[in-house]
Amino acid sequence: MISRRHRARQSPPPALLERLDCAAMAEILVVYYSRGGSTAELARHACRGIESVSGARATLRTVPAVSASSEAAPKSVPDAGPPYATLEELRRADGLMLGSPTRFGNMAAPLKYFLDGTSALWLEGTLAGKPAAVFTATQTMHGGQESTLLSMMLPLLHHGMLLVGLPFLEPSLNATRSGGTPYGASHVASVQSELTEDERVLAQALGRRVAQLAVTLASAMPPGSARHG
Repeated sequence: MISRRHRARQSPPPALLERLDCAAMAEILVVYYSRGGSTAELARHACRGIESVSGARATLRTVPAVSASSEAAPKSVPDAGPPYATLEELRRADGLMLGSPTRFGNMAAPLKYFLDGTSALWLEGTLAGKPAAVFTATQTMHGGQESTLLSMMLPLLHHGMLLVGLPFLEPSLNATRSGGTPYGASHVASVQSELTEDERVLAQALGRRVAQLAVTLASAMPPGSARHG
């Protein structure tokens, strides 16, 4: 049995890999907003899960903070961490993962502001049929984790994306005494400041599930068809 700490790199069925021989890697865009660092850590573990899947790669991005002067252009490059996400990166992605801390049971304003700017992609149907998943972090066990995850799903449903969750077939979803839900990966800071082992495992599992679906969908596309919207 494979240790949770040392999972083997998982591959799609050989028949699918044969069809991917001449294809580009399936790119999963992981976009998050984080203040205390917990959501950023979940994002990094989601990327590890994505890159454990043959034929998939992760692109990690963040979004700028917003304020009363939110219409002002932010710095083009953040002071630290990954670059800011762009609509062009979202356009070409084969899958999407969104992460945000909770704000009164809802996603944080910076991520909502980013999503509010995707109307052109919605009109084009760019994201329709692509897999997506969400993750969050809260201070307390009942701080609004599940409602925050659901709030992030709503724009994705409008875009026609295929939502991916965590089934109870994942042992850590039954074992966790902190974060982790069927709706997405999560962290509870009041249990311990760093991610628990179960929270790390579930974030990686979620990334892996999105990547596996993206690779499978990409392999089913007719030769010569456009991979990106």
